[in-house]
Amino acid sequence: MSTSERLDLGTWPRRAAFEHFRQLPHPHFNICVEVDLGNLASRVAQCPGATPFLVYHHAALRAANAVAPFRYRLEGSGVRVHQQVDGSTVVLREDQSIGFANLRYEPELSDFVAAALPVLERVRQPTQAMGGESRSDAPPLIHMTTLPWLRFSSFSFARGHEDSDTPKLAFGRMQERDGRLRMPVAVEVHHALMDGLHVAQFFEALEAALA
Repeated sequence: MSTSERLDLGTWPRRAAFEHFRQLPHPHFNICVEVDLGNLASRVAQCPGATPFLVYHHAALRAANAVAPFRYRLEGSGVRVHQQVDGSTVVLREDQSIGFANLRYEPELSDFVAAALPVLERVRQPTQAMGGESRSDAPPLIHMTTLPWLRFSSFSFARGHEDSDTPKLAFGRMQERDGRLRMPVAVEVHHALMDGLHVAQFFEALEAALA
């Protein structure tokens, strides 16, 4: 069950920014950063069933849950603060179509991997449905996708009205440079809910989770 509460706009230092940006027709901003993957390989080796894909997804959800504005969602003319966010990621199926897999966030990597593996296996099977189970009473989502073939420096996300306030992440191709494994990560967020400072805090938390 999702636990949440209304944000007190009267004491929120960002009240003026919130009121300004929520009125704009295009209120989102996007930042792409090359992330140091730290000890990704050792984390994969130490966790049975883990893959690089699952380890960096877990790290991203850990970071999103640690930076409060990533748990904010619009509600009418106000903001609701959720205790937790989960993930929804794009999965490439065996027939080269795509589907969505909902990944429940667990603080421990081993628990996250154990819960995610059967979900990913199910979504990989060819079907006409996009996947992603009903979540009427579950934590809100962070939308994620992976393009392991490309080292990109910018990214544009598909977005509908119903997910206007949902942070979106894209992971790119991993490459070793200067003795370090790195990967581009793009983040798109609603400017009414956060600023560049908060996205910087997310990237700092992401690298810390992978260190």
